Amino acid sequence: MDNVFLYSGLYLAFLMLLSLYRPLFGPTVVDRMIGVNAIGSKTTVLLILIGLIFHRVEMFVDIALAYAMLNFLAVLAASRYFQKRKGLYDEALFGKD
Repeated sequence: MDNVFLYSGLYLAFLMLLSLYRPLFGPTVVDRMIGVNAIGSKTTVLLILIGLIFHRVEMFVDIALAYAMLNFLAVLAASRYFQKRKGLYDEALFGKD
């Protein structure tokens, strides 16, 4: 069963590398924030898988929950900052009436 967790973790790490494209080359700020949030969510699952591999799930669940909370708060803070700065949405797309 450990091999299943190991290969799942490796596959998830590969998906995280593929997800890195959007934060690096995203055309808008929203695309970049969504990409960073997706990587953070996958990191949370990867931490749980690491806990399953090392048979210490109780410790890694606490770490994963703290990381997920920090990831959520960071995305909220960044979205609020860019909304106040008027850089979150491109006004040319929505047009002012």
